[in-house]
Amino acid sequence: MTSTKPSSTWVVHGGAPLGGEFHLTGAKNAITKLMVTSMLTEDECVFRNAPNVGDSHITQSICEYSGARFKRERKHILLAHTPQIKSSEVPLSLGTHNRLAIMMLAPLIHRTGKAIIPIAAGGDRIGQRPVNFHLKGYRKMGAKVEVRGDHYYVEADRLRGAEIVLSYPSVTTTENLLLAAALAKGRTFIRNAAIEPEVIDLAIFLQKMGAIIDYNTDRTFIIEGVERLTGSDHEVIPDRIVAASLACATLASRGDVFVKNARQADMMTFLNTLRRIGGKFQVASDGIRFYREGPLKSIALETNVHPGFMTDWQPPFVLLLTQADGMSVVHETVFEDRFGYVSELKRMGAKIALYDACLGGSTCRFSARTNNHSCVIMGPTRLQGAHISVPDLRAGFTYIIGALIAQGKSTIEGIEHIERGYEDLESSLVGLGAHIEKT
Repeated sequence: MTSTKPSSTWVVHGGAPLGGEFHLTGAKNAITKLMVTSMLTEDECVFRNAPNVGDSHITQSICEYSGARFKRERKHILLAHTPQIKSSEVPLSLGTHNRLAIMMLAPLIHRTGKAIIPIAAGGDRIGQRPVNFHLKGYRKMGAKVEVRGDHYYVEADRLRGAEIVLSYPSVTTTENLLLAAALAKGRTFIRNAAIEPEVIDLAIFLQKMGAIIDYNTDRTFIIEGVERLTGSDHEVIPDRIVAASLACATLASRGDVFVKNARQADMMTFLNTLRRIGGKFQVASDGIRFYREGPLKSIALETNVHPGFMTDWQPPFVLLLTQADGMSVVHETVFEDRFGYVSELKRMGAKIALYDACLGGSTCRFSARTNNHSCVIMGPTRLQGAHISVPDLRAGFTYIIGALIAQGKSTIEGIEHIERGYEDLESSLVGLGAHIEKT
């Protein structure tokens, strides 16, 4: 059920500190992959703590087209069942709404012998996310891959185990190849794999379904293919991106918020960085309290794959650094165009300069390109309200933080982009003391 609602707009009156409790639900980046994974079996799967967000609705539409059935038993319990595959093709009309279409390769090939996937991909405009990593892996596992018009045609009677070395530890590629290897004939090695919490969570779910997956400390997954997977019951891990976004909003607004269900283990690098700039937090058994007691300090920061500082934490943290004393440097090493949101923050008064050099850290794979992948932030700066259009999910929440701490009124268009990853955001922020009018 892809959303067809028109663009929505918020009017935010800044200046109020956030305070209270925020209830964190399951990770958007986890539930979408788990929904696709459930299609590897004809049995029913149950997902608990499943977020009810825009990206899960888009993924549901893609899966349902091929025969999956979904039912929300309660708000955060999602039942998934694919007794048979009705179509081996993801149509262009569905495959351009987010980047999950490429994940459909495994269930379609395993259950029908072929998959037809649109070349065009949707999602945030933050840089290239080429699918050649995925296709190269499938070729090594014996699949025949062809380009016909605007679709990839991928066929295999049965995938077979292979040794696959990723040139970059891509999260979605690792997840895709885990699904492919789970039912492949023989043993598969995925080397230089991504090890993000969402990837490990997916491996755990596959193991519950009957997969045999080992993991070595050198970023290598070893998968022994099995003949069949079964249904399983699984609790989705809490969303560490939403937790970090709320933490940044809280500190920037000089507030005090308890993020219920936030997990320290998934956020250690973020928490360390927060502490380095003077932010405060207290870890409890059921969540983390975020607050501040004084000025924030500048920092040099570099994003990286897990366990490094997550690229999705970067936009709200850059906004937070506009409130820190001195000059901060942020070097983005994951996506080359992640700083596209900065122009709007500068319109609000932020003092941020962009550079195509590798600043404040090691030389990265973008060093020979002209993409602006480093920034210098001067603070603290009092932001001013502005009229803003949201280009993508994470930038959108960053603009909301800016509006919450700005002087005066801000108008934010394109809230539907933010709703792809944040559940009940308006009511949650209003409950924390934000002044928001929906138009």
